[in-house]
Amino acid sequence: MPTSKSEDEALVKKTSPKGKIKLAVDKDGLKKFRLVVVAYSSVQREHFATQSAYEAEVEVEERAVEVSEEIRKLGIQVRTLPGDQYFYTNLLVDKPDLVVNLVDTLKGRDQLQPSVPAALELAGIPYTGAGMEGLIIGNNRNLTKRLLMAYDIPTPPFQFIRRAGTTIDEDLGLPLIVKLNEGGGSVGINNHAVKETFRAAMLRSNKMISTYHVPVVVEKFIGGPEITVVVFDDGSKRHVFMGQKVFRKKADGKYFFTSFESYDDSKAYKYIPVKDDLRYEITKLAVRAFGGLQHNDYAKFDIRVDEETTTPYFTDSNPNTAFGPDMGLPMTEVMAMYGVEFPEIVSSLLSKYTKGLQ
Repeated sequence: MPTSKSEDEALVKKTSPKGKIKLAVDKDGLKKFRLVVVAYSSVQREHFATQSAYEAEVEVEERAVEVSEEIRKLGIQVRTLPGDQYFYTNLLVDKPDLVVNLVDTLKGRDQLQPSVPAALELAGIPYTGAGMEGLIIGNNRNLTKRLLMAYDIPTPPFQFIRRAGTTIDEDLGLPLIVKLNEGGGSVGINNHAVKETFRAAMLRSNKMISTYHVPVVVEKFIGGPEITVVVFDDGSKRHVFMGQKVFRKKADGKYFFTSFESYDDSKAYKYIPVKDDLRYEITKLAVRAFGGLQHNDYAKFDIRVDEETTTPYFTDSNPNTAFGPDMGLPMTEVMAMYGVEFPEIVSSLLSKYTKGLQ
């Protein structure tokens, strides 16, 4: 059930950042780890519908190595392990104290992602990030948006479409943006994703369903500022970090938004602080969304702000968002704005799982 106004305000007071944030870290507890495994997606080109979808995932092994190096710097033995058909067997052999779960796709399908925490729970091995329920929700935009609505969290009007040829509901208004119902990294959201007519939106919907063989969500495009929000739970508090994107240019010459092409442009946008009154409102909603969507440890939300009403609309939720030291990753970059660097993030994340270690 949605939290009350007084509960929301209490959560905001506990999580609103004031200057540099200090995450909870148990340095003595970290010394108790025998072995930590960093699990990552096993990516093969034949598992992806397009080259761009493949390229969006292919860097995960390199990022897993970078994360493992940061863990090794803490004096902890660590190894990386691909999420493939041998994953469960290797876990039973290694018996790690903890798995840092960076697996976000299996055989090119995000919907299979929950099978990783399922395997870990069968093996009795603790793991970081969202569990099965949180990943099922997070990998389904239709389900995510319906739950956001149930928790009184603003999300743009939308239509869930399973079949090519489906007529677009004109009550949604214009312009519209077409997204895959499953899939991260802006896959399918290219420079031409925003459409100004219902016919154009339907044609794009048809093409995406035919190409990726998954349903799509057609959503009212909110043309105001875009804000990246990160919630990080250090075991003591749910800290909320956010930054407003300032784009260098309009993706399609008309609108500012994060497209797949922008990932190859290091200067596509920069982050600036969010104004206090808006930050307060977003913090309240982000804490509620984090719990309502069954996220755990950390998550990223994408928000568009209506310029006329200043309403912050939650457009996307990413449990287990891209995790690593690279400043090009939204979570890492936004948290750094608050003085929180990646070594502290890793130390705090692992510290939550030191209880019970001998």
